[in-house]
Amino acid sequence: MVYLAIHHGKQAPTIPDAAARFDMSSNHLAKVAQTLVQHGYIVSYRGRGGGLKLALPIDEIGIGKLVRKTENLRLLPCFGSEASCPIQPACFLKNALHKAQEAFLKVLDDYTLADMVLNQDRLQEILKISEPA
Repeated sequence: MVYLAIHHGKQAPTIPDAAARFDMSSNHLAKVAQTLVQHGYIVSYRGRGGGLKLALPIDEIGIGKLVRKTENLRLLPCFGSEASCPIQPACFLKNALHKAQEAFLKVLDDYTLADMVLNQDRLQEILKISEPA
């Protein structure tokens, strides 16, 4: 998402390009992109001149909401509805972890993708993204 945000006004980046710049698997990144497309955060264009673009303005993409929609937030098996832990009725750990997770997400709710790219010039420099011609 950060990579797409710093490409505003430039040629839409491709999955292989982004994967190479972040030294990650193209297959993994394709799965992430598919999830982001399904949730309406990005648009994927096929063919010549294709690539990925953000579907929303960066100041409308809340980080907390994004994490809630795209990440597995089950810290422990007991966070699911089919919990079978024998000490669950007397366990305080689940409640403590739930509170910690909610605090974590509440902090993320204070940020948008725009906040994550306030240092856009530095990010572009690090990733060797040139200015549009």
